[in-house]
Amino acid sequence: MAGDTLLAALLALVDLVIYAGGLDNDMPTPAWYIAFPIDLAVVAPLAFRRKRPLLAAYLVYVFAYLHGALELGVSSVAALAVSLYSVLVYVGRKQGLLYAGALVVISTVSAIAKPDPAWAPQVAFSVFMIAFCWILGEFMYARRAYQRELEARLHLLETERDQAARIAVAEERGRIARELHDVVAHSVSVMVVQADGAALALSANPELAGRALKTISETGRSALGELRRLLDVLRGDRGDGEPRVPQPDATALGDLAERMRGAGVPVDLELGTDLKGLPAGVSLGVYRIVQESLTNTLKHAGTGARAHVRVQRVGDAVEVLVRDDGAGRRLEQVGSKAPRLSVAGGNGLIGMRERANVYGGTLEVGPATGGGWQVHAVIPARLNS
Repeated sequence: MAGDTLLAALLALVDLVIYAGGLDNDMPTPAWYIAFPIDLAVVAPLAFRRKRPLLAAYLVYVFAYLHGALELGVSSVAALAVSLYSVLVYVGRKQGLLYAGALVVISTVSAIAKPDPAWAPQVAFSVFMIAFCWILGEFMYARRAYQRELEARLHLLETERDQAARIAVAEERGRIARELHDVVAHSVSVMVVQADGAALALSANPELAGRALKTISETGRSALGELRRLLDVLRGDRGDGEPRVPQPDATALGDLAERMRGAGVPVDLELGTDLKGLPAGVSLGVYRIVQESLTNTLKHAGTGARAHVRVQRVGDAVEVLVRDDGAGRRLEQVGSKAPRLSVAGGNGLIGMRERANVYGGTLEVGPATGGGWQVHAVIPARLNS
């Protein structure tokens, strides 16, 4: 409003200078207490032409007719031109056309009421002023519309970026939640089985009970270490400065088998020779599938069950086969092949299926031929170059 107020003051000053220098000698000069208020009234609405463009424009229109009839100067013509521009830019083309029509009407009425031999130059000047203000207003209107569209698109892009960031965070937290489930489920299962064995062997075989308690201690420390590392990732800090330990991969399956043997489940491990170059995500998925399968064997296969693990490359894929004999749980099978299902299962089976699906692999879980339980996964993967 400061700039618009200054514009109005300058137009009023021009009329006051014209009045002080003397008006047309053929016309009686209005008294100053009539001329000054009209000069101010015709330009004063320009001060709020941006906030209330229509009101300001039609106030200028009313006072401009009186100002022109008394021939008090040129501010009425300039104020009408600025008003037409303001209506077109800040309101729209429809109201701009109506206002331009009103200007034509007032010009026609003035010409009829006071015929002038030099009407042609006046008409040409009026047409030029209206056309100039219209073209300038159209340009500014298009520019403001483009700016609004650009701002809307930028806002949309920022919203999509924020939404994508939130989705990425949610996916990462879901992945970490699955990691936490794998760690906790495996470690707690081992600790529970070892604790039960230690309680039974405490009086009859103290040495065996001691080994079981040692296994519980080592498993608990390992689980706490993995939990601390994964929680540090969730917090986004580096904890207390302890060195980072990488996530396990397929090369750590030997250590996993040793821990399961210590927990009381004999594990036969058969590993291919070309597993070291697997992509990190695929290698971690293989490890977690085997870990969850052996944990289920420990919990559900029964006393005396054995497990066989085979992980090998088959073309451009990694094949994982975990099978236990399910002692005491032999199922009658029809035919030579046991049916395998993609069962829903608990969180463990859901996690295994997701780890396989994320790389376009498959997972089959179900009873094995001759009894027991079998987990069979095939995950596409190419060796890193």
